[in-house]
Parts: sequence; structure tokens; C-alpha cells
Amino acid sequence: MSSLDSVELLPEPDDDRILSAIDPSAVGFQDDWRADVTGWAPAMPTPINRVRRKTFLITNGIFFAIFAVLLLWIWQSGILLVELPPAKSEWAADQAGFSDSSLDGLTGEGVRVCIVDTGIDLSNPAFNGIQVTFKDMIGDSSKPVDYGSSAHGTLMAGLLIAQSHQIGMAKGIDLGIVAALSDDGTGKNTADETVVAQAINWCIEEFFADIISLSLGGSQTDGMQREGPSVSVTRKAVDRGIFVVAAAGNDGGPNDDGKVSVPSNVARAISVGASTKGGTVWENSSVGSQVTLDGTERQHPNMKPEVIAPGHMIVSTGRGDTWYSSSGTSDATVFVTAALALILEDQPRVKPAIDSDGSCVDMVKEALRLSSSGGGELHSDKTGYGELNAGSWLEQVRGLPICQ
Repeated sequence: MSSLDSVELLPEPDDDRILSAIDPSAVGFQDDWRADVTGWAPAMPTPINRVRRKTFLITNGIFFAIFAVLLLWIWQSGILLVELPPAKSEWAADQAGFSDSSLDGLTGEGVRVCIVDTGIDLSNPAFNGIQVTFKDMIGDSSKPVDYGSSAHGTLMAGLLIAQSHQIGMAKGIDLGIVAALSDDGTGKNTADETVVAQAINWCIEEFFADIISLSLGGSQTDGMQREGPSVSVTRKAVDRGIFVVAAAGNDGGPNDDGKVSVPSNVARAISVGASTKGGTVWENSSVGSQVTLDGTERQHPNMKPEVIAPGHMIVSTGRGDTWYSSSGTSDATVFVTAALALILEDQPRVKPAIDSDGSCVDMVKEALRLSSSGGGELHSDKTGYGELNAGSWLEQVRGLPICQ
């Protein structure tokens, strides 16, 4: 065993009991995994409280004197108390093309979506009647629970499946959720990369996902020559025809490292940046590099990020009867996931099958490129091919030839 003293051991994503020996002097294998949820904005999400406001009815003319005393009594008694509902961000769904008539009647029914995040808290009334398949890799809970700071996983799930107030964009999906990240005590959601890889693998092998949604990520490192377990298992998913949608990251601005987060850097994965109301790219959305770590030039339709989607001040579900507004490529990722779920319902022929080889993923991504607001001809390191247009994406997919 002394011959192994100079090597590091990397668990394989399919079975963490199998270890690969790595020479640390020759490679860096995800040694800078950014375990916090890079798909979330640096600032904490803002709670949207229900506001109770008193209203006063004023009549005019000769009736004012008659009713003045009565109305004053009503005012003092509190009878005219109106509970105002939380705000909404329905503008975001409109901006992303979900109001297109081609999507009418689609809810994602029959499509299996798996989220790897902090879990889910189903106590919000918007989840009444909802059934999810839950896997706990943080504790040993058999019931859905959210281990995250401000219930990050719950926020992401609400954008998909909320049944009231602000209706989820794909409320008919079959949802699987893996709790793989948790609050580290400082308000950050963190995880070990091996656990994240195992969670993604559960989505593949146990839940049989059509789409895996990852509002999380790690950092790429210059000189990295071997992919880490989260990248390996993501590559496994997309090569089997399973769609992976992942956050590009939130390190935009002067300190941007010039690379999207891992595993959204995988060629066939869809890396998602964030936009603001009006379609401008969000200032903290990560810039992508069009050269891979091994020096290979990226090619269409796999240039990073591929697309931007609404990710600024997005309202979604919190614990209990609460709603939050958050910003980040996390939220944007779920918009792309929702659009893809509606597309797979409408066009089940592009869903993964036993013999899928990834060709359908390639074709659907090409359709995404051509349907984006940029028209597919140009790519920007910041905005990708442009803003998501869910309706146009569906129309492009409807015209695709047969794929596997």
C-alpha cells in the first residue's frame, strides 16, 4: 500500500466504493469545486410579506354626512381589512416566451424532472396536493425536507410546480428532488462534489429522469486535466440522451474568472445565464469561455453559456405561507428546465430512451440556438445565443427529423 501514498483517490460517480488513483502533480481534478450554490445571487432573497392594509370608502355629496360617522366606526373596528397577496413576477414567464400560443394546454405532464438542490419544504399552500419523489443525501428523512438557507430548493421547485398564486410553468411534471446541499451555518448552501455526483446519478439510475435541473455549480481551474465526478456523471447523463440544464454561475463583473460553473461546462449540457426585466443580461451572470480546458474550441450549439433567461427579482415559494424574491442564474436555469419540460410533453419522440446516444440532445440544443432572441448566428460570452423564447424553441423542435 506504500505505493499509493503519493496519489489521491477519486471516487467514481457510479459507485463511490470504486476509487481511481490520481497523480496530484500531474492533474487538478476539480480541486476548487465551488460547493456553494453558485446559481444563487450573492445577496439573500427578500421575503415578500402579506400586507394588511386598511381601506376607507368616501362618498360624495349629501350622503357623505350621513355615512361619515358610520364609516368612522367601521374604520376603527377593523372590518374593512383587506389582505393583499404577495407580489408576482409573471413578467418573467412572458419575457421567456411562455405566453406563446404554441404552448397552450401544455403542463409538462408525463415528463420526469429531477432537481438536485437543498430539498423541498411542501408546507407552502401552493404545494397542496403535490406529490414528489424525494431522496435525502444529507440526513435520513423519508419525507421531503429542505436543508438549505432560505429554502433554496423550495424556491426552485415552486417555479415549476406551484399550484396557486403564481402558477408554476410546468405544474404537471413528475418531480424528483434530491437533497444534496445544505446550509453550512453561514447562510451558504454547500456540498461535497462527490455527494452532488451521487445525486445526479440517482436522477439517472433510480428516478429515470428526462431532465436534470442543476441550480448549483463548481469552479473550473486552469491546468485542470481530469474531469471531476460531477462532470463525469453529467457527461454520462447527456450521452444517454438525458437533458441537463445547469446554472452558468454568479461571478460576473470585474472578478469574473471567465468560465461558466461546473458541470454546466459539459458540452451537451445547457449552461444558463440570467437576464433582467427587459432582456438585459444580469450584471452578475457568469461569462463563458469558448475554449475547453484541453484547448479545444467549442462549436455550435455548445458554446457557453448557451442562453440567458429571467433571473432577477424572481418571486417563488418559501417555507410555509411565504413567498420570496431572489436573483441569480439558479432561477434562470429553472425557466429553461420548464420550457424543455413542455417541449418534451409535446414532442415525446425526443425524450431519452434505452438506446439513446445523445443525438436528440444535440438536435434540441441546435433548435434552442436557432430559436433564441439572437437568431443563432452570433454568440456572446455573456449572453450566449440570446434570451430564451420557449414558444419559438418548441416550434423549432417540432420541425426536427427523427433522432435517438
